[in-house]
Amino acid sequence: MTRIFNIAYIKKMNTTLQALAEPNRLRIVELLLDGPLTVGEIADRLSIRQPQASKHLKTLSDAGLVEVKQEANKRIYSLRSEPLQQLDSWLDTFRTMWADRFKRMDDYLQLLQSKPSTNDEKNH
Repeated sequence: MTRIFNIAYIKKMNTTLQALAEPNRLRIVELLLDGPLTVGEIADRLSIRQPQASKHLKTLSDAGLVEVKQEANKRIYSLRSEPLQQLDSWLDTFRTMWADRFKRMDDYLQLLQSKPSTNDEKNH
């Protein structure tokens, strides 16, 4: 079962993966799993300077992974689930492929175990 993805979809996956490839950005996404945070809270939890956190958040925002809401003088960032759901859907095609391959390998190993070995036949 092969699924063909259109170019726009592949570009979106590429953008998402590139954004998540940087360790601090991945950690920010993990932090936001627990709920919205301000730039300052993110910077404190990651032990990085606020300008660094802002730069990473801009990249995540450009990739569509986070959204920002202005409350008074604070910018509150929250995670957007859609890009991660799309990524999961894309990865599911690989999970299906590997599950099928592991099943075939398991079937083959079961077949090998059910056959008597040639060493056993020679000894009898």
